[in-house]
Amino acid sequence: MDSQGSLGHRIRSTRIRQGLSQAQLALPELSDSYVSLIESGKRIPTPDVVRLLARKLGCSASYLSSGIDEDAQDRMRVTLEYAEIALQNGEAAEARDRLTELLADPDLVSLPDYARRARWGHALALEATGDLEEALHEFAALAAVLSPDYDTEEWIRLNIAMSRCHREQGDAARSVAVAEGAFARVISRPGPWSDETVKLGATLVGAYLERGDLVSGRQLADRLIEHADKLGSSVARMAAYWEAAIVARYQADFEQAVAYGERALALLGEAADQRNLSRLRGEYGTLMLLAHPDEAERARDELQRATREMAATAAGGIDIARCLTELARAELAMGQPRKAADRAAEALDLLGTEPRPATAGALLVLAEARVRLGREEEAREALGRAMTCLQQMEPSREVAEGWFNLAELLSRTGEEKSRTEAYRQALTCAGL
Repeated sequence: MDSQGSLGHRIRSTRIRQGLSQAQLALPELSDSYVSLIESGKRIPTPDVVRLLARKLGCSASYLSSGIDEDAQDRMRVTLEYAEIALQNGEAAEARDRLTELLADPDLVSLPDYARRARWGHALALEATGDLEEALHEFAALAAVLSPDYDTEEWIRLNIAMSRCHREQGDAARSVAVAEGAFARVISRPGPWSDETVKLGATLVGAYLERGDLVSGRQLADRLIEHADKLGSSVARMAAYWEAAIVARYQADFEQAVAYGERALALLGEAADQRNLSRLRGEYGTLMLLAHPDEAERARDELQRATREMAATAAGGIDIARCLTELARAELAMGQPRKAADRAAEALDLLGTEPRPATAGALLVLAEARVRLGREEEAREALGRAMTCLQQMEPSREVAEGWFNLAELLSRTGEEKSRTEAYRQALTCAGL
């Protein structure tokens, strides 16, 4: 907020322009001496008093507090709302560009609510366009001025986003550290858990699984279901059952995973969160493919629907790329390697050159499709890129799985020396 001295100056100059004395402005609600103290910066008016004076002066309370005229505020508000809608509609690059312009406006600092919304939206847009490092920079700037004592729900959402970005970067340890620290702080407080608390716990389950800590993930997932059922919220129960489905998947209990996934989908349909609905639908398609490979066509249909829904929401490019990769796996299961190669190539176009688990996964599916097409030289090229990608990432469950899958494919292309190295790397990542 602008300085109180400037607030007093604006009240005085506006009063004089209106031809009012201090008494005329003050009475009957206030005293003229109180108005004099405000104008001289010796008293800080409450928000209610600022609104009262603004009404009498024929201007907005926001103008008196910030010094930004109504036209400029309207322009910033329209830009901000346009960018937020663009982000919700899946136009992340457009949202990012508009919010970058808005954040460069020197007047924005005088409108803290707008500035906070703009920075949050900008961070989400950066994440959605795959610029995870810059997204984390923006989230850190928000974290520096936000306390769980001020707005617990927003603070939780911020930590969920930071943990998610670290996870997408392949830094499982940092992802766990962020979510674990935030979760411990929130649940140490007395009182029932909220929807956001359960969602933070669900994020921590995902980070545990990425780190390869199935025991901690399973224990926390059971605890989340218990609290979510007590809470009775469809949002909380959806988050808990979603993560329970993922835990069951890693336990190779695919039937249970599908059952949990179906419950989560039904609950999320009630919540009408289209972004999460599309992501969960994609995960459900993956679970179906694992549990019932003979029903690959049904899984493919779910994955196609999820991809369309993601493209129409604020889902990030990484989420869409993962869904396309699973769609490629479904095509392989249906005996369609050419279509599988096309879907994997689409995923890689979205992921760019940044070394990520999702990138390695798409390259491995592309390589398998090329092997089945008899294009072994091109398959070796994709496998070489996958190996380079995996070598640049921190150890995690997903990276270990990537090395195992790479080793299997290398055996099919006759690369025995590289295959042995891939198995060694897989065991190292798995902590064996």
